Amino acid sequence: MLRSDALKAIYPDIQDHIVVTIMGAVAAELYSLGHRHNFFYLQHAMGLASSMGLGIALSMPRHKVIVMDGDGSLLMNLGTLSTMARYRPANLLHIVFDNESLLSVGGFPTATATGTDLAGIARASGIPVVKEADTPASLNDAVQQALSTGGMTTVVSKVEAIGPKSFQMDLPLLENRFQFKRKLAEMALSR
Repeated sequence: MLRSDALKAIYPDIQDHIVVTIMGAVAAELYSLGHRHNFFYLQHAMGLASSMGLGIALSMPRHKVIVMDGDGSLLMNLGTLSTMARYRPANLLHIVFDNESLLSVGGFPTATATGTDLAGIARASGIPVVKEADTPASLNDAVQQALSTGGMTTVVSKVEAIGPKSFQMDLPLLENRFQFKRKLAEMALSR
């Protein structure tokens, strides 16, 4: 499945929640669907979206937090799975798009291309709910279930190593930070 198709399938369900993405293709493709001030595109910090999302989920427990990760980023910060499992915030949904490559930085293969099983590692780390998806419909089902039932969930979604024609976004990094901070403050006051 194409990641862009996967994102289109889940966009209606995630658009009103706090979303933190990794750098590169995921950020550019989500941005192209429609930027929202509650979306933070973590550019130039490979591997840290899951840690940032965990911190936000712990500090804002009444709000759903969705992290959009990639196999390369998760492999760079694999310890985040055991940390997420330790704290288990019920409002955290961790989506890992596994394209078996470092697409955004040249397309080099990751360890998942040779058999590393991220869903298996998440389970062994103690993540309470781990799902796998390989179609837009199965990803959409997993996302809807996680958002409606609560409980910390990791969804590993296999996608093709195909990205957007350009990774450029016409949103300056600092402006995204300011918008996101203001939106989180507004959300914290609203509930």
